[in-house]
Amino acid sequence: MDEEHSSLDAAMPSLMASPVVAGFPSPAEQYAENPLDLNELLVRKPAATFFVRVAGDSMLGAGLRPGDILVVDRSLEAQEGNIVIACIDNEFTVKYFRHLPDGSVVLEPANRNYPAIQFSDGMELRIFGVVTAVIHQFIKG
Repeated sequence: MDEEHSSLDAAMPSLMASPVVAGFPSPAEQYAENPLDLNELLVRKPAATFFVRVAGDSMLGAGLRPGDILVVDRSLEAQEGNIVIACIDNEFTVKYFRHLPDGSVVLEPANRNYPAIQFSDGMELRIFGVVTAVIHQFIKG
């Protein structure tokens, strides 16, 4: 079993021991040593987590681009300012979750080309989960 486990570890990407500096370059002091499991890093509650791909550009200002993969936790309750996956009248969307002073909920895009969604009588809102991470690929394919 140890041989099997060590061959799996060798195939997993590794996390560098030191962070990379986004300012001036620094010498690489330590190279990757530990395998990195993205599920372990990004998924807190596997039974309550799902992944969904972004379509559209209403959340560009939040860094969510078409084709990105969102990590969504259904066990979390939406809080002010969270990015959520919501179902409005049987259509899914991703938006910021906001409360107005009167206690009503507004779903707000991160792109000025789209209006906020304010709820009126007869509209059905279900929050499916809170976005906890985004996977953005620079090179596709």
